[in-house]
Amino acid sequence: MAERKSEARIFCFGVFEIDEETGELRKDGKAQPRLREQALRILLMLLERPRELVTREELRERLWSADTFVDFDHGLNTAINQLRSALRDDAANPRFIQTLPRRGYRFIAPVEIASGVDQLAAAAKGEEMRSAAPDGVVGDLTAKVPGSRVLSDARDLPAVSNKVARTLFVLIQLIYLTFYVLSLARLPEVNAILTNAGEPARAILVALIVTAAAGIPTRLYLITAAAFNYRGLSGKFRTLFPILLPLDEVWALAPFLAIDQIGFGLALAVTAALLYLPFAQRSLLLMGEKAVAKG
Repeated sequence: MAERKSEARIFCFGVFEIDEETGELRKDGKAQPRLREQALRILLMLLERPRELVTREELRERLWSADTFVDFDHGLNTAINQLRSALRDDAANPRFIQTLPRRGYRFIAPVEIASGVDQLAAAAKGEEMRSAAPDGVVGDLTAKVPGSRVLSDARDLPAVSNKVARTLFVLIQLIYLTFYVLSLARLPEVNAILTNAGEPARAILVALIVTAAAGIPTRLYLITAAAFNYRGLSGKFRTLFPILLPLDEVWALAPFLAIDQIGFGLALAVTAALLYLPFAQRSLLLMGEKAVAKG
């Protein structure tokens, strides 16, 4: 029995987590009403295969034995509806469970999996650090329990109005779009500035043109997606994040292309702020997603 518990997994998604061993669903760490058996088993099947289609046939084989005489469609629909109610999900605009008509279901939100042992070890470590810490520094130490990440997790961020988060996200996209368009519109001047860089000038100019040309449709897509509240935008952006991050960090140097007009000091200050923008975009979408989940 002890060995089985050591292998139990905790599935984390959005502001929710569920313990595979106990079936306990938690929201922001607080226990929620217990799911019925069929709903729980369906949720675990979906969480084991995020972003993949789980067919109706698979659900029938796993959850309803061949000799069980029940209305399968009614039972499945009832279980899915209970899941959506528990997760505050909407069939028309899902954040977690997507229906593929007549085919099955897909869990569309990012899922993280931790073992029960990992969580117990982190809790024990936190308790040990609290016991050894001087008064007044407990909060700082517990924030450094193993498992913390360089990038923010939705559970670490405050909930912000989804509309506010998307508006700020669109404004950031407009900043990048402005850089791309102005740089391409002023190519002769940019080329003259880069000529002072010597031999690498041509390579830098080509990279600028290519990344700006690729960046314009990307930013237009993100603006449209945020403006019309595309389903799963946060997850889509996190998929793009590893690709956009190096590009955005390079384009943080764009103010130096206008150094003659704004001066070195202001160019450096703006560049320092732009270096943070890629991470700000990610955090904004996570905060908006968290607010929707809480609602």
